[in-house]
Amino acid sequence: MPDAPASGLHVNDLRFAYPGESGGFRLHVPRLDLEGGKALALAGPSGAGKSTLVRLLTGLLPPSAGQIHLGASRLDALSHEQRRAFRLAHIGLVFQDFALLDYLTVGENILLPHQFRGDAGTAARKRAHDLTGRLQISQYLDKRVSQLSQGERQRVAVARALVHEPQFIFADEPTASLDPSRGRIVVDLLIEDVRQRGACLVMVTHDPNLLPFFDQTVRMEDFAAPASTS
Repeated sequence: MPDAPASGLHVNDLRFAYPGESGGFRLHVPRLDLEGGKALALAGPSGAGKSTLVRLLTGLLPPSAGQIHLGASRLDALSHEQRRAFRLAHIGLVFQDFALLDYLTVGENILLPHQFRGDAGTAARKRAHDLTGRLQISQYLDKRVSQLSQGERQRVAVARALVHEPQFIFADEPTASLDPSRGRIVVDLLIEDVRQRGACLVMVTHDPNLLPFFDQTVRMEDFAAPASTS
């Protein structure tokens, strides 16, 4: 497994195009820097490449060219298995579709990162309980996630991303299924967590009202080109 990273995310000349799509979607990020303890928002219209960039920064998609440094590790230079190990150890992810296991309870879903690492002990369970309290879902700990609403499921996904105290957190529209008050609870928790621990947060959002809470905002129109109409 790659060594534990130092703080900071740094991207240099990152390029991506879907294979076989001549004249189609292109993404080029000349430079992107985020220091530890900071939060960055990815904003822009649908189809601008926000989710694609998150998948690149987490190693779920390999870039066509360029470098992605997460702390001391160069993610684009790792093998598929090394990237997977790195994610399990150092990255917290909130997927747009939540990626929860419906047959498990809320508590079991949240503790999955610890189960994979074999350290789901008392400390992990206490942190899970604390997170669910902050997110107002602690009453559902023993319920299967299949019984929850979309908004409740979304908050379970946020708790799972934070429970193992990762150095890098990537959240793709983590407030999309929430009303404004609960959405603000989620954003406050994410930002507070990275600032306290010196971690990095990259969050995709369509909500312009949330942008002032972030240290940096990247507008994807500056990086992505639409498909050619010629």
